[in-house]
Amino acid sequence: MTPPRPTAAQRIHSRRALGYVLMSALLPGSVQLFAGNRAVGRLATRVYGAAALVCVIVAFGLLVLRGPTLGLLLQPWLTGALRVVLWTLFVAWVLLLIDAWRLAHPLRLERRRRLALTALALGTILAVAGVTTTATEALVAARNVGQLFGGGGETDLKEGRYNILLLGADSAESREGLRPDSINVASIDAETGRAVLFGLPRNLQRVPFPESSPLHPRYPDGYVCDGGECMLNGIWTLGEENADLYPGRDAGLEATKEAVEETLGLELNYYALIDMHGFQSLIDAMGGIRLDIGRRIPIGGANGAQVTKWIEPGENVLLDGYHALWFARSRSDSSDYERMLRQKCVMSAMVHQLDPLTVATKFVALSEAGKDLLRTDIGTGAINDLAELALRVRDQGMTAVNFIPPMIVSAEPDFELIRATVDKHLSGEPTVEPSPARSSSAASPTATPKKTADKPEESTSAAPTSSRSSAPAPKPSAEASTETTNLAAVCAVS
Repeated sequence: MTPPRPTAAQRIHSRRALGYVLMSALLPGSVQLFAGNRAVGRLATRVYGAAALVCVIVAFGLLVLRGPTLGLLLQPWLTGALRVVLWTLFVAWVLLLIDAWRLAHPLRLERRRRLALTALALGTILAVAGVTTTATEALVAARNVGQLFGGGGETDLKEGRYNILLLGADSAESREGLRPDSINVASIDAETGRAVLFGLPRNLQRVPFPESSPLHPRYPDGYVCDGGECMLNGIWTLGEENADLYPGRDAGLEATKEAVEETLGLELNYYALIDMHGFQSLIDAMGGIRLDIGRRIPIGGANGAQVTKWIEPGENVLLDGYHALWFARSRSDSSDYERMLRQKCVMSAMVHQLDPLTVATKFVALSEAGKDLLRTDIGTGAINDLAELALRVRDQGMTAVNFIPPMIVSAEPDFELIRATVDKHLSGEPTVEPSPARSSSAASPTATPKKTADKPEESTSAAPTSSRSSAPAPKPSAEASTETTNLAAVCAVS
């Protein structure tokens, strides 16, 4: 039996009910202004109007004054307050929408239209709930980032460049004190994004302190002691043991920064200390990284322990955080110099694979992992400039320079050669690619390098920047590569 056609009054009522729900969804409080409690309607429209105005101001600030606006939005106190405000506005919005549904008198509608109106209201509530949840998750990530980037570094450019000390350290409970195993300085041209990554071996000896350092009077000839045990990675502990010389400062960090600055002849802007165990959680949050692995890498085997497993060679191998960590830090059957190259392989893979889509879909997990991973003195006000600079670095590729044999002998380093090499690369002089035999090599445990001021072998062509999102691994040989125009070439599978 065909149901009776609705009357004109019923059609008007149906359209009015639909309008009430849509108006309340788009302009909270507008329905109450003419059909309900007008005082509630006036308050709601003013509150939500003010919220909309704030959103417009923030959007304008991100377009015109992005750095200061982003720095303000990353303040932990502000992100916490905004989360409370967002959920309060959402709950109030839901109550206003339900009241608008009530004012539409849905029970007077025929059953089919009543169900459609109710479904529309519930669907709108669920959609806005999803948007609010996403927004509050973004605020959680912003809070984590704000807590991480507390500031304190040197914001002024150093001869037009940002110089950032990158330290990789193992904070395992079995280790006494903090000893950075990976020591690099990234020097980035603030205008062009041209970047050079200088790698210093952890076992570098006779490291000098500047005359302004409180440790210089004790070690006027550099950090030297009997038995060759005074190495670069021990300076952090040395600083902590002499904390009275650095009142009110992080003594280990300050001593390390002084030694690195004097060694390279560079002034540092910032530092970033990466905890190798937190590094594992960050890669897991990324969903893993892909590498081209040139040879078997043992898991375990250090300090007399047994090798428990192997990371097998192959192309485009997906590594989770645990295996990526072992790939970067494995000591068995390799030298410190090979480890330096493998660590750069992992760093390169992370830079290329941490794409905007990954960040957008996993930003909360990444920010949580970052809290456990990183210590830095970069401030929130510098994040925008450095992020834009990082995109230019990613597009151009990065020159890697490792101060290892045969160029530099760790026991008796030529610091004048080190500084001259730094100056050459930062002056913009053209460089060429080492030969394939050199660019994919690392020092073998049996190699006996000699101190030399000669350049490593070079060929006449440079490899183009790789567009692949994987970074291959080095293979060990009798020599180690000291420099390459393209980091991906260091890790190329021969």
